[in-house]
Amino acid sequence: MTVSQAIAAGDVALLPSRRDEDWRWTDLRGLIRAMPPMSPASDRVFEPGAFGEGDILLVNGVVRGDVKSLIVPAGEQRTVRLRVIADTSQTAHGADLSIWVGEGGDLTLLETYEGFGEGYLTETRLHLTVEANARLERIVLAADAADAVAVSTATVALAEGSRFEQTTLTTGARRQRLETRIAHPGAGASVRMDGGYLLDGQRHADLTTAVAHEGVGGETSQLTKGIVRDQARGVFQGRIVVERGADKTDARMGHHALILSDKAEIDAKPELLIYADDVSCAHGNTVGALDEDALFYARQRGIPDAVARAMLAEAFVGEVVDRITNDEARDVARRWVATHLGAV
Repeated sequence: MTVSQAIAAGDVALLPSRRDEDWRWTDLRGLIRAMPPMSPASDRVFEPGAFGEGDILLVNGVVRGDVKSLIVPAGEQRTVRLRVIADTSQTAHGADLSIWVGEGGDLTLLETYEGFGEGYLTETRLHLTVEANARLERIVLAADAADAVAVSTATVALAEGSRFEQTTLTTGARRQRLETRIAHPGAGASVRMDGGYLLDGQRHADLTTAVAHEGVGGETSQLTKGIVRDQARGVFQGRIVVERGADKTDARMGHHALILSDKAEIDAKPELLIYADDVSCAHGNTVGALDEDALFYARQRGIPDAVARAMLAEAFVGEVVDRITNDEARDVARRWVATHLGAV
C-alpha cells in the first residue's frame, strides 16, 4: 500500500509502519492517529520559488492548467521547473505525475517542495522514463513545513545508453521521506544519485534509494551527506542490487554525516546485494563530528567559532552540490545550502 492509497481510503491502518522493514525508521502509522480530511483546492498566486516561476505547478495534489504529463520529444533539450506546493493546513492529498524523455532527449528538471501551511500530509509520486541515449538531470530542493508529514516517491525506468543524474537536498519535516527507485538496464546506462540533508529542531528526513542492476555494463555512483543537530534525525537507506548476469557492473555508494549535538540521531543502512561475477562494487559509511583540528586552526587565524563551524559544514555538504552538472542549478543549490546552514 502507498500513502496516497491510505489518504484516498481515509484509513490510517493502510499507512506504512515500523513493521515494514523499509519504513522502520519512518513510522507513519504510529504517528498519525486519524486521517486528515482531503485538501481543498487553492487558487493562490505564489511568489517565485528557489528556481523562479514554475513551468508546472502541483498545488494541493492538483496540477494547474491542462498538464497531464511532461513529455520531452526525441532529440529535444528542455529545462522544466516543477513546483510541488502544499498550500493547506491539517489536511491530506496525494498526486501523480509522469515524465518521459524520448530517445536522445535531454531534460533538466528543477524540482522544489514548498510548504505554506501546517500539519499537512502529502505524497507525490513521479514516474520517470528515460529512453535510449537520453539524459535526465533532476535537482530537488525540499523545504516542507516543520510539522508536516511529506513523502515523495520517484520510480525511474532507464533504457540502454541513457543517463540519470539526481541531487536531492532537504531540510526535513516532522516526518519526511524522499525515495527513489531505479530499474537499471546496464548496457552503457549510468546513474549518479546524490543527496544532502540539513536538519535541526525535531525535523526528520529519510533518504531512501534502491537501484536494481539488471544487465551487463551498468554504472552507479552515489554520494549522500548530512548534518543534524538539536533533536533532529537523519535516515539514509541505500540499496544496490546486482542481479545474476549483470556482469561488469560498476557501483559505488557513500554516506557520510555529521552530528552536532548529543540528542541528534543518524540511522544508516547502506546495502550491496551482489549476485553476479566480474563486478566492481563498494560502499562506505561514516558518522562523526566537525574536525576539531580544523576548528582550532581557524580560531588561531582569528575566525570566530560560529563562522568557522559554518564554513566547515558548508564545505562538507559542498562536495554533493559540486557534482551538479547544470551551472545555474548548482549556483542556486549552493546558495540554498548556505542559507539553511546559516539557520543551522
